[in-house]
Amino acid sequence: MNSSTTQRLLVILLFFSTFIQAQDFQGKAFYESKTTMDMGNFGGREMSEAQKKMMQERMKSFLEKTYELSFNRFESIYKEQEKLDAPGQGGGFRMMGSFTAGPQYKNVKDQQLLQEQEFFGKKFLINDSLPQLKWTMGSETKQIGQYTCFKATAIKPVDEMDFRSMRRRRDNDEKEEAEKESDSTKVKDPMDEIEVPKEIEVVAWYTPQIPVNQGPGEYWGLPGLILEVNADRTTILCSKIVLNPEEKEEIKKPTKGQEVTRKEYNQIMKDKMEEMREMYGGRRGGGGHRR
Repeated sequence: MNSSTTQRLLVILLFFSTFIQAQDFQGKAFYESKTTMDMGNFGGREMSEAQKKMMQERMKSFLEKTYELSFNRFESIYKEQEKLDAPGQGGGFRMMGSFTAGPQYKNVKDQQLLQEQEFFGKKFLINDSLPQLKWTMGSETKQIGQYTCFKATAIKPVDEMDFRSMRRRRDNDEKEEAEKESDSTKVKDPMDEIEVPKEIEVVAWYTPQIPVNQGPGEYWGLPGLILEVNADRTTILCSKIVLNPEEKEEIKKPTKGQEVTRKEYNQIMKDKMEEMREMYGGRRGGGGHRR
């Protein structure tokens, strides 16, 4: 940046810092999230381009979402905006609704994260500390709307139950032919074809013009509101910001559901999925259906 740009940015930062110190300061940011998925083989079956396209369209409501982040100086609440599925979406993928995420609360002062989560009809309240990312600050800038944003990167450990990062195992191609020759009647478990990387690189763009320690989802910890996140197969981009809206929203901590830690909730998910795998294998591997 040249000297005039730097001076202008410093004046803006001084104005916004004073503005945000107000006790009743509040803002709203709206985000669009999009996740791509490796359609490769599904259930051990090669898919045509037409089938892949159809599946992507049916999964659109799961892979493309809009969110609203309400924030003040120390707290935020992040929640999905409800929308109706277009005709042809959802369908056989309604099971994804069994993993419905509710409001997520972050308190950067108390280092607390609360997340309402529904899993197969049961409500849970995940109570944990904020995840810590070691951000590397860069000097690269870009404009997002009217805001000047700076780049920051971090290496993030991936939650083993994060469906956004699940992908087809790399060794499947080598094993497919051998499996076909070994036992064509053997029932394949689709989950055996999936893996989750241990860590991913996260690229974030934040604006010091809104000097709050907040961002979408679990992301936070930069000297300005995070307006864009690129994490593995998911991109989250801010589409609109409203500072000090006329109708202020009280940022309340979520309270619904059985209180668990993230580790405990993941174990509950794994146990349920194992139970479903056994049921699935038993039904498909049995000697037929009774009518």
